[in-house]
Amino acid sequence: MEVIKVEKLSKSYHGKKVLSDLNLSIQSGTVFGLLGANGAGKSTSIECMLGTKKADAGTAVILGMDPIAKRKQLFERVGVQFQEAHYQNEIKVNELCEETASLYHTPADWKQLLTEFGIGDKEKNAVKELSGGERQRLFIVLALIPSPQLVFLDELTTGLDARARRDVWKILEQLKKRGLTIFLTSHFMDEVEALCDEICILKHGKTIFHGTVEQAIAASPYEKFEDTYLWFTDEEENADENL
Repeated sequence: MEVIKVEKLSKSYHGKKVLSDLNLSIQSGTVFGLLGANGAGKSTSIECMLGTKKADAGTAVILGMDPIAKRKQLFERVGVQFQEAHYQNEIKVNELCEETASLYHTPADWKQLLTEFGIGDKEKNAVKELSGGERQRLFIVLALIPSPQLVFLDELTTGLDARARRDVWKILEQLKKRGLTIFLTSHFMDEVEALCDEICILKHGKTIFHGTVEQAIAASPYEKFEDTYLWFTDEEENADENL
């Protein structure tokens, strides 16, 4: 079953095109990675796909729905975790989870999710008291509270140490086995290799590769995916120029 269908999605800001003719087809139960350097168009892609920003051209259909016309119905079935999330200063973890759960007809057990993500003992802490890694795990939990069919995770393991990252990977692999479709962005190529069935690499808003990690490596002169990614995006070359 096709969960996400994007055709010729484009967006400009102040006359500058930041997303150009994006085409995606993502099947149910897939972990899909959208990759690219900062400013490549990843966040704009997600915002236009979800209808939180209006695309200039093209279409996006999520779970068979128009994300703008059917926003309420869509967000009953889609979880979203953005890298930058802002909440009231004094709100506690349990209050935020309860508030989020109250928005949905059949929410997941948020206490169990907190435990699975290793922050069950932080339930009564204020969100502002959490470390960066703990906050990141909380934001993933909030995205999973709707019991979604599809979840968008933006830089999901930023701020986590190596052990915590791998723990999150294991949980996501379990969720995938239960049929959850996961759309993620990441700057960690080991994470992409471990989790993603399919990837799309953006550069200056344009698709420069779409396929599997193995296909990307085969299309490059390198054997390691991190080298392959840098070759596709010219990030290594740009880094040298900035020195």
